[in-house]
Amino acid sequence: MSKGKASISATGASMSKYDVEVEGRLKALEGQAHKAPTGATQKKVEDRLAALEKAVADIAAKCDSRASSGSSGGDELAKLTAVVKAACPIAAEKYGI
Repeated sequence: MSKGKASISATGASMSKYDVEVEGRLKALEGQAHKAPTGATQKKVEDRLAALEKAVADIAAKCDSRASSGSSGGDELAKLTAVVKAACPIAAEKYGI
Protein backbone atom coordinates (compact mmCIF):
# COMPACT_ATOMS: atom_id res chain seq x y z
CA MET A 1 0.00 0.00 0.00
CA SER A 2 1.49 3.35 -1.00
CA LYS A 3 1.24 6.53 0.95
CA GLY A 4 -0.37 9.54 -0.77
CA LYS A 5 1.53 12.80 -0.94
CA ALA A 6 -0.96 15.34 -2.22
CA SER A 7 0.63 17.95 0.00
CA ILE A 8 2.79 18.45 3.05
CA SER A 9 1.43 20.12 6.20
CA ALA A 10 3.22 22.80 8.18
CA THR A 11 4.59 20.10 10.48
CA GLY A 12 5.95 18.10 7.53
CA ALA A 13 3.32 15.35 7.58
CA SER A 14 1.79 14.09 4.36
CA MET A 15 -1.74 15.25 3.62
CA SER A 16 -4.29 13.40 1.50
CA LYS A 17 -6.26 15.10 -1.24
CA TYR A 18 -9.22 15.18 1.16
CA ASP A 19 -7.09 16.87 3.84
CA VAL A 20 -5.92 19.45 1.33
CA GLU A 21 -9.50 20.15 0.24
CA VAL A 22 -10.75 20.46 3.85
CA GLU A 23 -7.83 22.74 4.74
CA GLY A 24 -8.62 24.98 1.75
CA ARG A 25 -12.28 25.21 2.69
CA LEU A 26 -11.43 25.97 6.32
CA LYS A 27 -9.07 28.77 5.32
CA ALA A 28 -11.72 30.24 3.02
CA LEU A 29 -14.33 30.18 5.80
CA GLU A 30 -11.94 31.73 8.32
CA GLY A 31 -11.12 34.45 5.80
CA GLN A 32 -14.79 35.37 5.51
CA ALA A 33 -15.49 35.19 9.24
CA HIS A 34 -12.52 37.31 10.30
CA LYS A 35 -12.10 39.94 7.64
CA ALA A 36 -9.18 42.23 8.30
CA PRO A 37 -10.09 45.92 8.50
CA THR A 38 -9.18 47.91 5.43
CA GLY A 39 -7.40 51.24 5.38
CA ALA A 40 -10.70 53.00 4.70
CA THR A 41 -12.33 51.44 7.75
CA GLN A 42 -9.41 52.39 9.97
CA LYS A 43 -9.48 55.96 8.65
CA LYS A 44 -13.21 56.22 9.40
CA VAL A 45 -12.63 55.10 12.97
CA GLU A 46 -9.77 57.55 13.43
CA ASP A 47 -11.81 60.41 11.93
CA ARG A 48 -14.74 59.69 14.27
CA LEU A 49 -12.42 59.55 17.26
CA ALA A 50 -10.78 62.84 16.27
CA ALA A 51 -14.22 64.47 15.92
CA LEU A 52 -15.26 63.21 19.36
CA GLU A 53 -12.02 64.42 20.93
CA LYS A 54 -12.49 67.85 19.33
CA ALA A 55 -16.09 68.05 20.57
CA VAL A 56 -15.03 67.14 24.09
CA ALA A 57 -12.23 69.72 23.99
CA ASP A 58 -14.67 72.39 22.77
CA ILE A 59 -17.14 71.52 25.53
CA ALA A 60 -14.36 71.56 28.12
CA ALA A 61 -13.20 74.99 26.89
CA LYS A 62 -16.75 76.36 27.14
CA CYS A 63 -17.08 74.93 30.64
CA ASP A 64 -13.75 76.43 31.66
CA SER A 65 -14.72 79.85 30.31
CA ARG A 66 -18.06 79.75 32.14
CA ALA A 67 -16.40 78.64 35.37
CA SER A 68 -13.77 81.39 35.18
CA SER A 69 -16.37 84.08 34.37
CA GLY A 70 -18.13 83.38 37.66
CA SER A 71 -21.47 82.38 36.16
CA SER A 72 -23.68 80.16 38.27
CA GLY A 73 -23.77 77.24 35.85
CA GLY A 74 -22.67 74.65 38.41
CA ASP A 75 -25.68 72.42 37.85
CA GLU A 76 -25.31 72.65 34.09
CA LEU A 77 -21.62 71.83 34.34
CA ALA A 78 -22.33 68.80 36.52
CA LYS A 79 -24.97 67.57 34.06
CA LEU A 80 -22.67 68.13 31.08
CA THR A 81 -19.80 66.37 32.81
CA ALA A 82 -22.02 63.37 33.55
CA VAL A 83 -23.17 63.21 29.93
CA VAL A 84 -19.60 63.36 28.60
CA LYS A 85 -18.44 60.68 31.05
CA ALA A 86 -21.31 58.40 30.07
CA ALA A 87 -20.99 58.98 26.33
CA CYS A 88 -17.23 58.75 26.00
CA PRO A 89 -15.39 57.59 29.11
CA ILE A 90 -12.05 57.33 27.29
CA ALA A 91 -12.16 60.96 26.16
CA ALA A 92 -13.41 62.06 29.58
CA GLU A 93 -10.45 60.34 31.20
CA LYS A 94 -8.05 61.79 28.64
CA TYR A 95 -9.23 65.35 29.29
CA GLY A 96 -9.65 64.90 33.04
CA ILE A 97 -13.40 65.40 33.05
